[in-house]
Amino acid sequence: MTTAGPHAIVIGAGFGGIAAALRLRAKGYRVTLLDRCNAIGGRAQVFERDGFRHDAGPTVITAPFLFEELFALFGEKMAEHITLVPLKPWYRFRFADGDTFDYGGTLEETLAEINRIAPDDCAGYLALLAHSERIFDVGFTELSATPFHRFATMARQIPRLIGLQSYRTVWGLVCKYLRHPKLRQAFSIQPLLVGGNPFDTTSIYGLIHFLERAYGVHFAMGGTGAITAALGALMQRQGIEIRLRTTVAALTMDGQVATGVKLADGETLAADLVVSNADPAHLYADMIPARRQAASTRMKLAGAHYSMGLFVLYFGTTTTYPEVAHHTIWMGERYRELLKDIFDRKLLAEDFSLYLHRPTATDPSFAPAGCDSFYVLCPVPNLQAGIDWQKEAPRLRDRIVAALADTILPALRETITAEFFMTPEDFRDDYCSMHGAGFSVAPLFRQSAWFRFHNRSEGIRNLYLVGAGTHPGAGVPGVLSSAKVIDGLIAAVPT
Repeated sequence: MTTAGPHAIVIGAGFGGIAAALRLRAKGYRVTLLDRCNAIGGRAQVFERDGFRHDAGPTVITAPFLFEELFALFGEKMAEHITLVPLKPWYRFRFADGDTFDYGGTLEETLAEINRIAPDDCAGYLALLAHSERIFDVGFTELSATPFHRFATMARQIPRLIGLQSYRTVWGLVCKYLRHPKLRQAFSIQPLLVGGNPFDTTSIYGLIHFLERAYGVHFAMGGTGAITAALGALMQRQGIEIRLRTTVAALTMDGQVATGVKLADGETLAADLVVSNADPAHLYADMIPARRQAASTRMKLAGAHYSMGLFVLYFGTTTTYPEVAHHTIWMGERYRELLKDIFDRKLLAEDFSLYLHRPTATDPSFAPAGCDSFYVLCPVPNLQAGIDWQKEAPRLRDRIVAALADTILPALRETITAEFFMTPEDFRDDYCSMHGAGFSVAPLFRQSAWFRFHNRSEGIRNLYLVGAGTHPGAGVPGVLSSAKVIDGLIAAVPT
């Protein structure tokens, strides 16, 4: 641990908090990183059961340079600590009628798959990709690390955002270029990866298409947990103090200045600045008195619209399923109406769509020999729905296992082993996520850029925010970029 220099406290050791801690250390700060979990990584925890390993959260790496930057801050190379391998396909879509669509690989391979389903959509896909690149050039390359705590910054971007048709939804953008219903579904699901409904999410998030094409989709050998382990070792080499199983109950303040934190056990820690990687809704609702907050912050909190919840079933199998891809998007019969149930009606429907992760397709070390490791993620309403998860979770588990057994995992009922699950209640209890939302506030236009929780706190000095609920948004590239935002706001320690 380094004891010299101004002290920065980082609350929460998700990827945003880890990146913030490293960037602050590179600026000369003495850094203490606090997290209530047993290991760093935030939602990127690692679970192990009976010889099966599971990445608990994110599994897709789409912008590896953002990790490379963290090692480069200290003259190191990521490739010496983490092995990334490109996936092919990136995702396999499995539709309700049994048809599949492999997305990823070269542009020619993607066009060949589109041609197999709907030849007339090949030209439309190229036009969609070109539009996505234009959004990417502005939304990601220029603005993902730009602070939006001043409205003037937002106002300057409005003409360009209108020119890029950001008033459209992702679904509307995709439908402008593609006609086949299966392809419209396949190319509009990206907002769900960051907590948004494609029918409501601003088309700014259409940049994900080009992000994937520009940098590919990768998997870290050893899983996402191998990334957090390598970053943890980097922090230790740089003298960052890491305190786990430590819950921050409140910020300490002198007037409108953050001065440190108070822990749940009553201990107080002083700091020259505080960076919060906690859910911003939890930060402002539970850790800072309302009278200390700016009116704009209170308004955002009162009017916040949250992302969906997640039901995640982790399991192993006593056999292998070599025909199943690393990432499978298992589509149910309904699309728009199912999403309306989840996001608007807040109903737990009998049907579902699923994301299935089979890491053993790439890294056999995730399971004992002759076995496979899986997790299946099912979007569900968040806790605002009032669902009794003690009752509904086992029922949902049974329906998911039956659906997979009847389609892509035959005999799953007999081969499944070492299973457990998480519900939105676990996201609330383990990660202090407001309403158990999987991705903090939803990526609506009215909750993006200046309208999102600011990276520099409104009305409270020496407090900065990173993570999914802040600009630029959820997803691994988003939370890593949020740390780049505050990097540009915080001055280096004079030498």
